[in-house]
Amino acid sequence: MSTSTNVYWHDHAICRRDREIQAGHRSCLLWFTGLSGSGKSTLAQAVDERLHDLGCRSYVLDGDNVRHHLCGDLGFDEDSRKENIRRISEVAKLFVDSGTITLTAFISPLREDRERARSLLADGDFIEIFCDAGLEVCEQRDVKGLYKRARRGEIPHFTGISSPYEAPDQAEIVVRTGELSIEECVDQVLNYLATNKELSLKPRAAA
Repeated sequence: MSTSTNVYWHDHAICRRDREIQAGHRSCLLWFTGLSGSGKSTLAQAVDERLHDLGCRSYVLDGDNVRHHLCGDLGFDEDSRKENIRRISEVAKLFVDSGTITLTAFISPLREDRERARSLLADGDFIEIFCDAGLEVCEQRDVKGLYKRARRGEIPHFTGISSPYEAPDQAEIVVRTGELSIEECVDQVLNYLATNKELSLKPRAAA
């Protein structure tokens, strides 16, 4: 990827730490990955709701929503997927810098792309969350009928059918989304944040 010329990075008058102090918590990137139908978006939204109830500053960057506009010009071949992840990684980095607990829900099938996203952030800021649900479970949940279409050859480059998915080797959190309830999955993520990011699980008092 080429770098733009004649542009300069401008430091903010208000730094990330100032924003974290105002928010009352540290920011980070929660990177949900897994097969289509593994529960990434559902879990990310549920975690976001819990964070909101706790008074945290958080935001979900959902794969489908990003594809509508920011990445609406991209297809689903390998090069397009790499560019899709590159763009969202850069956006997520800016959100983290703003003091926001940022959640992304993308299949992001290749380890290389996920590690490149990790490399943009400081140690401990990138938290990979593997939504571990088997292909059979994901196909049973397929309300959009995407897997059926993919098996008929109507959708090329479909992860898990005609395109590979590389499961994380050392994800910070592995959530058995094919077995656990959504409440149990949310608790697992929040407990990790409480332990590793010193996030209080008690709602903040209204100002």
